[in-house]
Amino acid sequence: MKAKIAIDGPAGAGKSTVARAVAKELGLAYLDTGAMYRAITLAALRAGVDFNDSRALADLTESVELDIQIGSDGENIIFLNGENVSEEIREPEINSNVSYVARCPEVREIMVSKQQEIGRRGGVVMDGRDIGTKVMPEAEFKFFLTASLEERARRRLAELKAKGINLTLPQMIEEIRTRDKIDSERECSPLQAARDAIYLDTTEMTIEQVVKYIVDIVVDSK
Repeated sequence: MKAKIAIDGPAGAGKSTVARAVAKELGLAYLDTGAMYRAITLAALRAGVDFNDSRALADLTESVELDIQIGSDGENIIFLNGENVSEEIREPEINSNVSYVARCPEVREIMVSKQQEIGRRGGVVMDGRDIGTKVMPEAEFKFFLTASLEERARRRLAELKAKGINLTLPQMIEEIRTRDKIDSERECSPLQAARDAIYLDTTEMTIEQVVKYIVDIVVDSK
């Protein structure tokens, strides 16, 4: 199958988990575009780059070596200058700053170009915030996943707790609210559903239900 599937949505909506599972079910490749911005965020923090300095962020993005490989479990393995940073890019400090990097037009131009190169090959499921509107507007299947703010915060807290990172629900709600604001108000590729995307509120749905919903639509269309 050479289908292109775009899955967009705000932080904590379950995009990555769903996209990985959908890709596995359909035998497609999976690309977590958010991980690419997370890796650049990590590089910026390490280098002490000002998140408000677009030129410096762009120069950094062009200078680092970013490689994405697919693990045996279908997970994306992210390498930054040859170092596996797949776990480190999920730390709270990255969560708090990634939206500042992702809003930078120069960085997005570089990242989108890389993502579109992968998308042109087909047979891929991509998740992010501008896949259906900017990266793969030609995708045959577009989905926009969302959930209530509190539910998204609970999901993200569960992910962090599994990694031994403990934050409070109010802290996480405020963090996600801030990310939503930055992502939806940025001038370059703001978070929004493509006009032809299927909108899905997953607040009351399990991951399995969401995956089945998407897979059924794709399979039934063939």
